[in-house]
Amino acid sequence: MAILDGQKVPSRRWRIGGLLGLGVLVNYLDRLSLSVAAPQISAELHLSPEQVGFFLSAFFWSYALLQVPAGMLLDRFGPTRVGRWGAFCWGLASTITALAGGWGGIFAARMLLGVAEAPGFMVGSKATGYWFPRGERAFATALFDAAAKFSNVIGVPLVAFVVVGLGWRWGFVMTAVLSFIYFLAFLVIYRDPSADTKLSPLERRYIVEGGAQPEGVPPVSASGMLGYLLTQRKVWGLTIGFAAYGYSFYLFLTWLPGYLVQTMHMSIIKSAGFAAIPWMVATISDLVVGGWLIDKLIANGHEESRVRKTVLVSGMVLGLAVFGATQTTDPVWAIVWISIALGGLAAAAPVGWSLPSLIAPRGGVGTVGGLMNFGNNLMGAAAPIATGFIVGATGSFGNAFLLAGVILVVGILSFVFLLGRIETIPEPK
Repeated sequence: MAILDGQKVPSRRWRIGGLLGLGVLVNYLDRLSLSVAAPQISAELHLSPEQVGFFLSAFFWSYALLQVPAGMLLDRFGPTRVGRWGAFCWGLASTITALAGGWGGIFAARMLLGVAEAPGFMVGSKATGYWFPRGERAFATALFDAAAKFSNVIGVPLVAFVVVGLGWRWGFVMTAVLSFIYFLAFLVIYRDPSADTKLSPLERRYIVEGGAQPEGVPPVSASGMLGYLLTQRKVWGLTIGFAAYGYSFYLFLTWLPGYLVQTMHMSIIKSAGFAAIPWMVATISDLVVGGWLIDKLIANGHEESRVRKTVLVSGMVLGLAVFGATQTTDPVWAIVWISIALGGLAAAAPVGWSLPSLIAPRGGVGTVGGLMNFGNNLMGAAAPIATGFIVGATGSFGNAFLLAGVILVVGILSFVFLLGRIETIPEPK
């Protein structure tokens, strides 16, 4: 419970945080639906593993390429306008996917979904910077980041149930309906703090005095801010490190059900149940370690930069447990190793997503987030394709997991040596 001047601070900001988390949950249901439906679509359309890899990566091509432009638009027009249009277009793209006539139509529709969802995570990051003081930023960020993991806990079994019972098209109909419902909720509820009539003056003071990101447009042009940020070592450290995180995360997001079906010889329904276990571990780790623990340690007087950096690097190191999955054919042990890896990566993820609002100069949060998520999702496009080729060539996921571990090592080195202290970059002159 927050106290300011002896008064209990209201909790409007946490309602906004919950709304942002709900948006990411729906956002990721849209994304993972294809991963669950892929075995059924592959069998129906007679696709090779390489074709499935391209199929699964289509979303990330457009999504990754639009990260920086979407971040610049977000800095110029703000979370309210960009968030509304984005949420509406999620539903539209999922509807088109459900109506697609074949492989090419689905591929194109998934690229359209990448366009629609490009600003989604950055809206959450920028809005959290506006709505939360620095001392609550970790848990607030974990709320929407954990939703990405939790979507696999409830989403994979839910979509699998619909796909097996009604066919793969109905899985996309379901996600389209949920996307339009969220669009209406965001339209009614979300405003930036300065425009929210339900935000009390006391809570507004608490947020601002606690170090919230100031609202407003950048002091320089969008291209000027981008050029300035590209000269900053911290931005490169964050971008490379988070790209390495993204490779492993998206490998599991897109291929985990297929890995369990192909390597562990499970049915689609059984694989969905097993796949939910590491994502539940990731959800808990995200909220407890990446969120609550960081805020608690900082509130107890521990140095802010050191706390965030320790969790960030330690989580990435735990991600190397993916090597363990290459040494077993036992599905239980495979899930244990993958759970450790995803749990570690999940603890690091909210730290990564809180960094744009912690290091960016005024008006630059969206652009920093765009650069970071561009690298992240470039790997999101590469991971499914590389995994598809490796599995097609070797018949095994072992070398695919080894490659993910090597890339994680590069990310760890980037966070340690390039990112440096977690502090605000000076504004461009």
